[in-house]
Amino acid sequence: MTVYIDPPTWPGHGRMWSHLVSDESYDELQAFARRLGVPERAFERDHYDVPAARYADAVRLGAVEARSRELVALLTRAGLRRRKRG
Repeated sequence: MTVYIDPPTWPGHGRMWSHLVSDESYDELQAFARRLGVPERAFERDHYDVPAARYADAVRLGAVEARSRELVALLTRAGLRRRKRG
């Protein structure tokens, strides 16, 4: 069971953002996000949006750094990927 985070390269609302995901369950992801202090409103389908200012904190708490493409592959393999509806 591992939580992963990609580099803060996603722009939005005047900041850069990372994605935080679990390869095990949403419960694991939500527990980690609570420990990190990320609000529930930051949850989007299958990940949490984490501001760049919290990236190092996430890594210190145990999140594994990974590329964005790796996060998608991890979510897909775990059956946790929820695509945006078009």
